[in-house]
Amino acid sequence: MERLLRLGVPLVLVTLLLNPLPQWLRLRAADAGYHESYLGFLPRFYDVHLEPEEFPFVVQGEHFETGHLWFVVLLLTFSLLLVPLYRYLPHARVRRVGDRVAEAAVRRRGLVLLPALVFAAICAFARLEQEYAGWHRWSYLLFFVAGYVLACDERFRTVLRREAAVAAWLGVLVFVAAAPGFALADEPFTEMTVLATVSRALFGAAGWCLVVAVTGLLDRRRLKRSHDEGDAAAGPGRGRLYGYLAAAVLPLYVLHQPIVVAAAYFVTGWPAPIPVKYLAIVAISLTVTFLAYDLLVRRTRVTRFLFGMRPRA
Repeated sequence: MERLLRLGVPLVLVTLLLNPLPQWLRLRAADAGYHESYLGFLPRFYDVHLEPEEFPFVVQGEHFETGHLWFVVLLLTFSLLLVPLYRYLPHARVRRVGDRVAEAAVRRRGLVLLPALVFAAICAFARLEQEYAGWHRWSYLLFFVAGYVLACDERFRTVLRREAAVAAWLGVLVFVAAAPGFALADEPFTEMTVLATVSRALFGAAGWCLVVAVTGLLDRRRLKRSHDEGDAAAGPGRGRLYGYLAAAVLPLYVLHQPIVVAAAYFVTGWPAPIPVKYLAIVAISLTVTFLAYDLLVRRTRVTRFLFGMRPRA
């Protein structure tokens, strides 16, 4: 129920109130003769139908889109799908299997990198989906489960710290090796030629290696900081900043895209060089997004609930 409220409520709210804005602005930017009002566009945005074969993105329409909230849709879907599995699995048996896997990963170097083969197979044969950051939608389910498994056992975190440097080098090399295929293939995300298939496999393997590298290196830094006596005085300030940003992750994510698109809509018409426009869009979007979060979201119980935040302590 907690996940349903914390993810489902902001998903519905932003889909209904904010997601129409980017679509309307794109129509205005693409056609100088388009003068339909925002209120006039809304019924067309909400003209939807169901397509079960696109699960979990079953709501479809000519102008309707989940936009950047596809990630929230996946998180909510995975959470709901895994609840029965978590509830009815024999926990003692699962724990024994987890212990064996964790002990094997501690003993054998490189074992934690083996899931790269699974991601390589998914990307190669299930193909990639451009709409979902270039990964197949069900790849994220494996990342979701792996994140839970790796975070809940300190032995896995030890292994991630140990393998981080090797994973970083391997991930970068494999990612670079995948690049020529994506540049040369006609449809690298979907075609089943040898070049495109191998490139997608390398891309998937690199993704897992880089996840291991990033989490392991960050955990190394956390341990180093906690062992550094000189950080004691700076701890409270850092803790307040971390607490502020950690609570803001979901609201900032659901707010950012409509603000970025609105800023780009106005800035791209400026008679200025492209780098200047880019910096202006970044600065305006970042400022407005944080101001919207700080002034309109985090300060009241109702708005915190609507944007998936826990009540104030």
